[in-house]
Amino acid sequence: MKICVVGAGAIGGYLGVKLALAGEDVTLIARGAHLEAIKKNGLKLVMHDGTEHVARNVKATSVMAEAGIQDLVILGMKAHQLPPVAAELRAMFGPQTIVVPTQNGIPFWYFQRHGGPLEGRIVESVDPGGVCVKNIEAERILGCVVYPASEIAAPGVIRHIEGDRFPIGELDGSETERARRVSETFIRAGFKSPILPDIRSEIWLKLWGNLTFNPISALTHSTLVDICQYPLTRDLAAKMMTEAQTIAHKLNIHFRVPLEKRIAGAEKVGKHKTSMLQDLEAGRPLEVDALVGAVVELARMTDTPSPHIDAVYALTKLLDKTVQEEKACVRALKLA
Repeated sequence: MKICVVGAGAIGGYLGVKLALAGEDVTLIARGAHLEAIKKNGLKLVMHDGTEHVARNVKATSVMAEAGIQDLVILGMKAHQLPPVAAELRAMFGPQTIVVPTQNGIPFWYFQRHGGPLEGRIVESVDPGGVCVKNIEAERILGCVVYPASEIAAPGVIRHIEGDRFPIGELDGSETERARRVSETFIRAGFKSPILPDIRSEIWLKLWGNLTFNPISALTHSTLVDICQYPLTRDLAAKMMTEAQTIAHKLNIHFRVPLEKRIAGAEKVGKHKTSMLQDLEAGRPLEVDALVGAVVELARMTDTPSPHIDAVYALTKLLDKTVQEEKACVRALKLA
């Protein structure tokens, strides 16, 4: 397949290297030093077991229009990075182009091809003004849940931490040839990519932990095991998850794992810093709205009280605002 990965960072880069090494025609969209390193040396992937793979047979650019029409466009950036570039994506769309978003949290397409009373609603927290929905037709989209963890170790180098599962599914739950094609393409590249009949329930299962442990970890600078083994934060996480479960049930979502088992799973991960804590320590913007703000928005849509989620959302939003303002001040002082 002719595949473009928009945002060849931690997850996008991991996908891009494996797909290119499997023989697909891959173009990577990247910026800055990362882009220059890829152009010079290809994109290196260091697996969790220490093995190294380098994809040199990739094209790399910062301009989407240069990529040309694609069979498959994988959106590898974070949720807040998508709306500013949504219109540019259209340069890569042909009549049959498939789009696979890999963002964490509630996706911009959540109520597209939904079939419920909220059909077509815009989730403003992740898609202000509906810019993504306007530029990426629902008919193009295959839902995807990202389970692996990886990071950019250096410009042009992706380090894989754990996981290889990328389940996908049509937004309306149908079985299609194109879903099979994408699934088979991912499997050939070495991933697990089952086709699910209810991709939204899988999104909620991952989000269930992310919307609680990510902001709590950022606010407390604590790892997953610390949060789960400290009674007060474990109780807070459980209360947030209970509120989220109530919201999800009103949207006909079914959880295949009990709440306590989900918490126990997070505890078993051990001294792991969540992605939000890693972003905080690196001074990067936090994924607050996709992981927490969107759930608050869905609580309002479904008339569901969510006091614990609301409180954590407010604190994390202020934390993000403070860190970004401090970063801007430091930058201004350096320029002065």
